[in-house]
Amino acid sequence: MINVEMLSTGDEVLHGQIVDTNAAWLADLFFTEGLPLTRRNTVGDSLNDLVAILRERSEHADILIVNGGLGPTSDDLSALAAATAAGEELVLHEAWLSHMERFFTERGRVMAPSNRKQAEIPASAELIDNPVGTACGFAVKLNRCLIFFTPGVPSEFKVMVQQEILPRLRARFSLPLPPVCLRLTTFGRSESDLAQSLDHLQLPEGVVMGYRSSMPIIELKLTGPAEQRAAMEALWPEVQRVAGESLIFEGTQGLPALLAEKMREQQLSLTVSEQFTSGLLALQLSRASAPLLASEVLPFQADTLEQTARWATEQRNRHLAGLALSVGGLDEEHINFALATPQGTHALRVKFSTGRHGVAIRQEVCAMMALNMLRRWLSGKDVASDHGWVSVVDSLFVA
Repeated sequence: MINVEMLSTGDEVLHGQIVDTNAAWLADLFFTEGLPLTRRNTVGDSLNDLVAILRERSEHADILIVNGGLGPTSDDLSALAAATAAGEELVLHEAWLSHMERFFTERGRVMAPSNRKQAEIPASAELIDNPVGTACGFAVKLNRCLIFFTPGVPSEFKVMVQQEILPRLRARFSLPLPPVCLRLTTFGRSESDLAQSLDHLQLPEGVVMGYRSSMPIIELKLTGPAEQRAAMEALWPEVQRVAGESLIFEGTQGLPALLAEKMREQQLSLTVSEQFTSGLLALQLSRASAPLLASEVLPFQADTLEQTARWATEQRNRHLAGLALSVGGLDEEHINFALATPQGTHALRVKFSTGRHGVAIRQEVCAMMALNMLRRWLSGKDVASDHGWVSVVDSLFVA
């Protein structure tokens, strides 16, 4: 197995001042390419710490992707750390310096003297092209490890990995088949409940049952080597059975995208009215290119379930929409949902604890409740279902 690691650099990453989206993106990409990461590390802007971890990981990893620290400022230390770890000098790459000068000239700007630093790489390094920025990457061999140094800007990092680094890895290494990952997402059941219900599974060798909790959903993942695909697919129906009514989608498509697809298939448009979710529902649906005719955010009103149902019906008629979805305001742990359809209007009143989570999480839960209500109707099911920790206390249907 090829041992692939990633090293993220920078005080802002180490101290949580920015989210390391590059690491998550690379881990996902390399997993699908048959190069799952075996370790990730983060080091701040300290030359000694960078040199130490480069030397340490080069004794263990076959491939190390270093991200960040290639800029023109004094805290960009990756090139110097690489040269120091390898016992080399930094040298000026004249061709890249000329490239940077053209980059600025073509944009009507003068290159600052500090940018010259970005053309300095270790003497033995292979330059890695950056077609969308000024920070060149480079690769060095240290001990057993091939180390790639990449820019921290996400757009530059992604292009460099896909266009420059992956082709080099494919040429140098015999890459294994990507692992198989079967996944589904549930709503309304706890991680411990699902895990207990799946404890009886007899997993094939090398196959792992994983759980990812990201309120308000739980993702179930069956991951294993490519040669176990048939055995995993034979086991998957049992995972689906255990998920039962809580299963909201499979794969990585996401519920809003699934609903957008179903509405287009059924030639239905949608209008949305929100109080407690404050536009979150419309945002999620619009990002998925759902056929959304109109949306509105209203201030809190203590409506009865009948009033919420009536409002959804009026919204549907006013906008000549196929469907109308309405989320009411939070009223002492209770909230109303309504879905107006061509056959009539369904309305639910639910209760959940308001003290357990902050407002943002509660809004996410309510948006998922509304989306799941829509999903169930589009799938020909009863709009109400058992959500475990969310109780449906009242319902009605108005034809």
